[in-house]
Amino acid sequence: MRHAGERSIVLLAIVVASGCMMVGPDYQRPPAPLAPSWIARDTDSAAPSAEPIGPWWESFGDPIMTDLIIDAYRQNPSLQAAGVRVLEGQARRGIAIGTLFPQTQNAVGGYRRVVASENVVMPPPNRSFNEFLTGFDVAWELDFWGKFRRGIESADAELLAAVADYDDVLVSLLAEVAANYIGIRTAQEELEVARYNAELQRSSFDIATRRAHAGAVTEVDPAQAATLLHATEAQIPFFEAQIDEQASTLSALLGVPPRRVEELVGQAPAQIPNPPPAVATGIPADLLRRRPDVRRSERLLAAQSAKIGIAKADLFPHLSLVGSINLHSDDAAKFFEGRSFEAFGGPTFSWAILNYGRITNNVRVQDAEYQALVNDYTTAVLTAQADVESAAAAHRGALLRTESLQESVVAAEKVVDLVGRQYAEGAVDFTTVLLAQQFLVQQQDQLAASRGQTALTLVTLYKSLGGGWEPWEGHGVVSEETAEQMASRTRWGDLVTEREQQSIAQAASHGTEHDRGWWRWRWWRPQW
Repeated sequence: MRHAGERSIVLLAIVVASGCMMVGPDYQRPPAPLAPSWIARDTDSAAPSAEPIGPWWESFGDPIMTDLIIDAYRQNPSLQAAGVRVLEGQARRGIAIGTLFPQTQNAVGGYRRVVASENVVMPPPNRSFNEFLTGFDVAWELDFWGKFRRGIESADAELLAAVADYDDVLVSLLAEVAANYIGIRTAQEELEVARYNAELQRSSFDIATRRAHAGAVTEVDPAQAATLLHATEAQIPFFEAQIDEQASTLSALLGVPPRRVEELVGQAPAQIPNPPPAVATGIPADLLRRRPDVRRSERLLAAQSAKIGIAKADLFPHLSLVGSINLHSDDAAKFFEGRSFEAFGGPTFSWAILNYGRITNNVRVQDAEYQALVNDYTTAVLTAQADVESAAAAHRGALLRTESLQESVVAAEKVVDLVGRQYAEGAVDFTTVLLAQQFLVQQQDQLAASRGQTALTLVTLYKSLGGGWEPWEGHGVVSEETAEQMASRTRWGDLVTEREQQSIAQAASHGTEHDRGWWRWRWWRPQW
């Protein structure tokens, strides 16, 4: 019965609202300056059409990186804060929906002892008497000009903007986690390269020392060998410090102590994640759906369009229905008798005729803000396309550079092995060995850095494409712990359940302009 009554109120509100007009512009997404395709290159590193990006981190085939990303998704404080703002947006939307119904619904009651003045034209027969009153007052401003419906429209759009902002935080977070993990692995590989070359150079130093003691060469050879060895050993603490710094940054992203990151990263040998050979870039039009910052900009634009209508509604009369039903008596014994019943009701209106331009200028303010947001949206779309083009170009360059360096390292290793044997036999001087080993150190270090850069540029490319925001099955925008903390203070009802959070996120992320209004006329239930 209770839900039936609520639904009757909802239906009445819809019927009343549907018979009224809506002032202000009906929002249409402005045209986006999109290119038909990406800049063509002679490369297989980007596929023009492909399936949705999804969990791009899995394409690296590194289970540790995947585990770190999952931990960040579940524990990062900034992401939890963004999720709470989504719940706030849902609550604000509930406030906006509530304006469609009678704005005043008050149960009133009271008792007072009255002592009346006798110094009046018609004094009451009894100077002092009791007064008992109880009743129900109602005031309902009709949404004749669409002010409240525009408010719901704006709240809907702002809720979707909050979801897009959450998605944007998530995309950036996952990219940062991957980038820091790749940075750790790159520094670890560079550390291994430095240690390997230090051992190689120590062997050359021993050979040069023995030959100098035998009188086959001068003391210059072991001195040169020692110089190169110490220079290489000096790089070791630098790379170790890099690993510690990256681990500290990663621990902050995960919301765990640095020791925990060291345990996770140290579970396997240092290996830079290998990027896949091809990347699904799609077409520029996909950015309107995939890039959270573009979606957020567009939804804020829709919200502002509705605010123009809200401001314009104040130019017209406000029409209301008011009424009151009371029991009113001066005798408590007769309070519930039929003659104690009183009621009144009827329509009223108010119209701010002399507002001295305040309302008109407020409409202009809202329209100016809308136009500024149109420009912001255009900038967001153009920036998104530029980000993808730049990231794709950087990734292509990194791939080609890594391929060349791999060939160079193979050749340099052969040269070092060859000149090492020749020097031991006295066929070449130590300068030749020194130059070969210096070149090998340089090329191996550059290869490790380039492999790390190739992986990083791919992460940047995925981030520029807006990959990684898709809701994960079985999870909401806030963790269970956060939801429990909020529920312990305030009755949030269904809003903090994972199912409700998932439905909001999925509708916001995947719905069309028509589908995004799916919740607008859902049966409203108050959450006391």
